[in-house]
Amino acid sequence: MMFQYFALVISGIALLVWSADRFTDGAAAFARNLGVSPLIVGLTIVAIGSSAPEIFISLNSSLSNNPEIGLGNALGSNITNIAFVLGISAMIKPLHVESGTLKREFPVLLGITIWSVVILLDGDLTPMEAWPLLIGVVLYVGWLVHVGMRTRVRQDLMLKEIVDELPDTMTNGKAVMWIVIGMILLQVSSKMLVYGASNIAQYFGISDLIIGSTIIAIGTSLPELAASVAGVLKDEDEMALGNVIGSNIFNLLAVMSLPGVLVGIEFGYNLDNVMYLNALPMLGLTIAMGIMGYGFRGQKGHINRLEGGLLVFFFISWLILSALTEMGKV
Repeated sequence: MMFQYFALVISGIALLVWSADRFTDGAAAFARNLGVSPLIVGLTIVAIGSSAPEIFISLNSSLSNNPEIGLGNALGSNITNIAFVLGISAMIKPLHVESGTLKREFPVLLGITIWSVVILLDGDLTPMEAWPLLIGVVLYVGWLVHVGMRTRVRQDLMLKEIVDELPDTMTNGKAVMWIVIGMILLQVSSKMLVYGASNIAQYFGISDLIIGSTIIAIGTSLPELAASVAGVLKDEDEMALGNVIGSNIFNLLAVMSLPGVLVGIEFGYNLDNVMYLNALPMLGLTIAMGIMGYGFRGQKGHINRLEGGLLVFFFISWLILSALTEMGKV
C-alpha cells in the first residue's frame, strides 16, 4: 500500500509539472493571438503559470483538510528556489545581474517575506491575515505591467529575455485545447499528490508541514530548476534570477494565502517547526540573495560559484535538520 502512495506522489509531481507547462503555453498563445503584448503575456500569464503547481496543491490540500501541506509547500518552495535552484545555477556559472527591473523586485520580495513571517508569528493564518496577501497578487502583477511598459525592452536584459523565451505561437483551437487539458490535469495531479503525500505523512508520523516543505516543495520547484539552469547555459543570468524572485513572490502571495483564505490554519502546536525550520530560514536566504545579487554603489550584482556552493550546502543541511527534527533526535 505504501508503494502506491509513493507512486502517487512521483506520478503526481511529474504530471503536475507537465500539465502546468501545457496550460501556460496554451494560455500564452491564446492571449498573443488576441493581440495582447508579448511583454504583458510574459509578465502575467507565464509568470503566474510557473507557480500553477504550487497554487493547485495549496488549493486541494486546503479543501482536503490538510492546509499545512499548502503552507509548507509555499515556505519550502522559497527555500528550495534560493538555496538549491539558485545555488546549482551559480555553481554551473556565476550569475551577474544588470536588469533594473530585477533589482526593483528584490525589495518587493524582501518586504513580502518580512510581512509573511510577521503574520505567522502568532501561530495561525486567519482569513483576515491571508486576504491581503491574495489581493497583493493583483497589485504586484499590476505593478509589474506598469514598470514593464515604462521600460524599453531592448534596454533591460530581463524584459528582453522574457519576450524572447515566450512559447511558440499556435492556433486558437490548439491553444484552447491545451488550456482545458492543462486545467483538468492540474486538478487531478494535485489531488493525487496531496492524497499520496498525506498518507505517507500519516504512516511515518511526519507532519503535513514537513512533507509539504521538503518532498512536495522540491518536486514543484523542478520547473524553476530547469528554467534557471537553461537560462544560465544560454548566458541569460537575469532569467535565472528572475524565475526565482518571481516564483517566490507568487508563492507567498498566492500559494501561502489560499489555506488561510479557504479554511484558516491553527499551527500553534507546530510553531517552532513553522518558524525555525521554514519561515526564518526563508527570510535569511532572501536577505542573503539580496546582498549577493543586488549590487551596491553602482556595482553589478553577482552570485559566484563559492556562494552557490554555500547555498547548496545550506539546503542539504536544512533537509537533514528537518528530517532529524521529525525523528525527534534534536
